Amino acid sequence: MLKSQKVRGLAPEMDPLRMGMGWTAQDLEKPQVLIESTYGQSHPGSAHLLELAQAAAGAADQNGAKSALYFATDICDGMSQGHDGINYSLASRDTIANLIEIHANATTFDAGVFLSSCDKSVPAQLMAIGRIDIPSIVVTGGVMEAGPDLLTLEQIGAYSAMYQRGEITEEQFTFYKHHACPSCGACSFMGTASTMQIMAEALGLMLPGSALMPATCEDLRQVAKKAGARAAQMAREGVTARQMVTEKSFENAVLVHAAISGSTNTLLHLPAIAREFGIELTADTFDRMHRGAHYLLDIRPAGRWPAEYFYYAGGVPRVMEEIKSMLHLDVMTVTGKTLGENLEDLRQNGFYDRCDQLLQKTGLDRTDIIRTFQKPIGSHGTVAVLKGNLAPGGSVVKHSAVPKEMHQAVLKARPFDSEEEAIHAILTHQIHPGDAVFIRYEGPKGSGMPEMFYTTEAISSDPELAASIALITDGRFSGASKGPAIGHVSPEAAEGGPIALVEEGDLIQIDIPGRVLRVCGLHGKEASEEEIAAEFARRKQAWKPKEPRYKTGILGLFTRNAASPMEGGYMD
Repeated sequence: MLKSQKVRGLAPEMDPLRMGMGWTAQDLEKPQVLIESTYGQSHPGSAHLLELAQAAAGAADQNGAKSALYFATDICDGMSQGHDGINYSLASRDTIANLIEIHANATTFDAGVFLSSCDKSVPAQLMAIGRIDIPSIVVTGGVMEAGPDLLTLEQIGAYSAMYQRGEITEEQFTFYKHHACPSCGACSFMGTASTMQIMAEALGLMLPGSALMPATCEDLRQVAKKAGARAAQMAREGVTARQMVTEKSFENAVLVHAAISGSTNTLLHLPAIAREFGIELTADTFDRMHRGAHYLLDIRPAGRWPAEYFYYAGGVPRVMEEIKSMLHLDVMTVTGKTLGENLEDLRQNGFYDRCDQLLQKTGLDRTDIIRTFQKPIGSHGTVAVLKGNLAPGGSVVKHSAVPKEMHQAVLKARPFDSEEEAIHAILTHQIHPGDAVFIRYEGPKGSGMPEMFYTTEAISSDPELAASIALITDGRFSGASKGPAIGHVSPEAAEGGPIALVEEGDLIQIDIPGRVLRVCGLHGKEASEEEIAAEFARRKQAWKPKEPRYKTGILGLFTRNAASPMEGGYMD
């Protein structure tokens, strides 16, 4: 008996209440399919999802199920930038996951279709899928088109810094702002939204080739219908998400992450998602698997092209074809077939021919966008986990976006206790080559772990600073960030981690090949490990925790209960 039918017998009010909103007696007997989306007029990634949700619902109904539309709207990290709204970003992920858990379990469903597009909504839905453990299929809302001259939103931060420094006019800056988002969909670069859409497909939870499609294309509407129809079948088959997604599935996702130079925020999200599936995935796993992994994708911010081109070049399947020798091809997927079988089907059914037709309008060859395994952009992955006396619990850097000059360096510490102080110092030329800018008390327990996007843009838009300083934080970075940025430093400052004890002029060693982030000197002078340990012990005794920034509301709850950023930053 379907789970929904068992619950009907336990809750006699359920039938009349459903009939009160138009269900028939026949509907009550059908498999129940949850259509859960983040639709809302909150940002371009969610504003178009109602149409897709309705398409999925209609297809589920036409295939013998009865669907129900539910909504857990997300916020936009872009709209939250530059003010305290960004502190809600990571907390919103867990909040959405909690609300979906409530939706799914308070009523009970036999399968679910999950629709979202962006930074926190996609990982939130993936966390919820692992937690509620019903047959589940994901539809992502795709990516927006690029603007004039391939303008994309991640360039606005750099243009903002240039405007504040007087390098472009107000008229130029206004033009860029008014033309960077010409359609719905996720922002058109390989930020966290695009990365997490790809991760959902890499885990086997999406129809093959459907991640990061152009949001305006008819193909996406057809995918939504196919997903609704497939959910109706999955409800009867009864294979749950946890039965399908395994440790091998997550290892495949990590290798795809390396190939696309995915956002560092993935090291927050995939471990938190894996935890909900009962699987341990650590940052060290990322570091290990990225070593020797081939980096293939020439998409912004690290590459040249907008993310709109990703689908034209063959999308996730093309990436997987190139790195196939490294993948577990025997993992199961939502199609009911293995990954290897899906890739073979795509070769036979004209998928790549369709992509090639779309690619023609760009004037590019697919290898301009997705390189071959034999000719990668890089062969050492794209992220590294650095450890040492400054980050005993680890820290994260996207080394593919760091200038080579900064892969090994000794810098002088310039600590700030908030992003506002740091960015002011950068824009007013108080930061100089050879400095290590610290932004601390911005971890999960400090302020909710906001992005340091504008600070990274201020640095990367200044060629001299981009190749001569580092930014080190217990906060995190936007997926659009590039440049010498090291985040997720653990333990964080709010817990009294070593980052809280760094003082002006301390010497900081960065060694990305050696995976080292450490204090190597005190107040401008080199010192031994013993001397540094003794001085930091003295500083720790004198250190006093800061008054909690948030004591009530969701941020009070989140900051009191947040796990380490290197464990996923979830609300424990």
